[in-house]
Amino acid sequence: MRAHIITLPGDGIGPEIIAEAIRVLQVIAKKFNHQFEFEEHLIGGCAIDATGAPLSDETINACRQSDAVLLGAVGGPKWDRGDVRPEQGLLKLRKDLGLFANLRPVKPHPALTHASLLKPEKLAGVDVLVVRELTGGLYFGKPQGRFDENSHARAVDTLEYSDVEITRVVDLACRLAATRRARVTSVDKANVLATSKLWREIATQIARAHPQVQLDHLLVDTCAMRLVAAPASFDVIVTENMFGDILTDEAAVLVGSMGLLPSASLGDSKVGVYEPIHGSAPDIAGKSIANPVGTILSAAMLLRHSLALPREAQAIERAVDQTLSAGCRTADIARDGERALSTRAMAEEIIARI
Repeated sequence: MRAHIITLPGDGIGPEIIAEAIRVLQVIAKKFNHQFEFEEHLIGGCAIDATGAPLSDETINACRQSDAVLLGAVGGPKWDRGDVRPEQGLLKLRKDLGLFANLRPVKPHPALTHASLLKPEKLAGVDVLVVRELTGGLYFGKPQGRFDENSHARAVDTLEYSDVEITRVVDLACRLAATRRARVTSVDKANVLATSKLWREIATQIARAHPQVQLDHLLVDTCAMRLVAAPASFDVIVTENMFGDILTDEAAVLVGSMGLLPSASLGDSKVGVYEPIHGSAPDIAGKSIANPVGTILSAAMLLRHSLALPREAQAIERAVDQTLSAGCRTADIARDGERALSTRAMAEEIIARI
C-alpha cells in the first residue's frame, strides 16, 4: 500500500512524540512492504507565531487530500492570552474535515496497576471505549462571547445539538459495540438540559435499529462516579462533546497516565485525525521524558481505521503490550527506584518488538 500521511506535531512535546510515532510507522512500512509518505504542517501556537492563525487553509487542504492525519498536541501558556488560541486550530480541523466522533479506548495494562490511583481489583476486566461527539455542543454554540455591561462582565456560551449530529454518533457507537460486548451507555443530563432530553430520545430511537445491542442511559454525574467506582461495568460510552472531553480525561486515572491513551477522530470519509489524549505539557517539552505510547497507539489506530491495515495495527499494539510487560517505563509510569527511559529509548524498545 502507498499512503500519504499529514503530520501536525504542534506545540510543547508534540514534535518529540510525533517523531517517534513516525519512526514506528516507518518500521511497519518496511516490514509489511508499504510506502508511507509524511508531510509536515503547522497547527496551534507555532502556527499562530508563523502565520497569525492556528490553522491555515493550506494545511486544511493538505489534510483533505491525505489518507490520514497524525497530530501531536497544541497550546501552552505563551498563547493563553488573546482572542486567537491554539485550540481553535484543533476545533477547526475537526469541523472542516467533518470529523464527528472521537474514539478513546481505555484498557489498563496488567503490569501498570501500580500507576493507577484505583485498587488493582477495581481495574480487573476494564475495557472501555468512549465515543465522544465532536461537532456540536458548547464548543461550537452561537452566540459566544464576553460582554461588558454597566461595569459588569458577562460571558455567553450556548449548547446546541441537532438530531443529525446525535443520530450519526450514536449509530456509530452501536455498530462498534456490536463488535465488542454489545452494551452502550448513553450519557447525558436529561434531567436538566433540553439538548440532553433530545439526545436521550434520539439515542433510544437509534438503538431500536440495533436489537443485538443493549442501550442504557446514565446521567453524566452518575457516570463520572461509576467510572472510578465500577469501571468494568462499561463497554461503550457515547456522549456529547464537553461531557466526553471531561469523562475521558477522568478515565486516564484508570490506566495511570494520560501518556498511554490514544484517540481517533473519525467522520464519513476515510481521512481521520489520530492523536494522544494528553496536552502539550510545556513543562517537560524538550527534556526527552514524554511518554510516546499514546501517540504510537494512535498511529496503530490510524493503520486500522484510515488505511484498513488491521494486521499492522495489531503488530504495534502487541509490541507496546510486550514492552510494558517487560518493565519498560517512562517517568510518568515508573515506580520509585525504577529506571525511567527517555522518549526515544521507549520508542526503541517498542520498535525492537515489532
